[in-house]
Amino acid sequence: MKRLIRLKVNDESYELAVNPNRTLVDLIRYDLFLTGTKKGCEQGECGACTVIMDGRPVTSCLVLAVQANGKEIITIEGVGKDNGLHPIQQAFVDKGAIQCGFCTSGMILVAKDLLEKNPGPDEKEIRMAISGNLCRCTGYQKIVEAIKEARG
Repeated sequence: MKRLIRLKVNDESYELAVNPNRTLVDLIRYDLFLTGTKKGCEQGECGACTVIMDGRPVTSCLVLAVQANGKEIITIEGVGKDNGLHPIQQAFVDKGAIQCGFCTSGMILVAKDLLEKNPGPDEKEIRMAISGNLCRCTGYQKIVEAIKEARG
């Protein structure tokens, strides 16, 4: 039996009837059509599905949609600024921290969360923050450099 949930995604309110076993990543991608959140391992290991829920990063493949009832969520689509890139997104472009792009949205959301909580992280803190997000292309150095640039 479907359950009615209310949530806010990227500052827009939604009311949806969902099956109790529907994951948040599936709701975001297939019900709200926000495809920047990627489905990777579906086991919470790769970080491709990372979103920010009530101020903290979560792997949305491990969160049931019903658990998001009453929550505020930010996806990669909610990060940009008034028709432009967020400084973190621009730093990823400038530093070449994007190759295939599959991990990028999760990396950017984790970086955003880190920099909001700690505007001046050192390299060790940056590496620790992104440790739950896998990248198969860049070797991480360019991602770390982009986050360093974005910290100002």
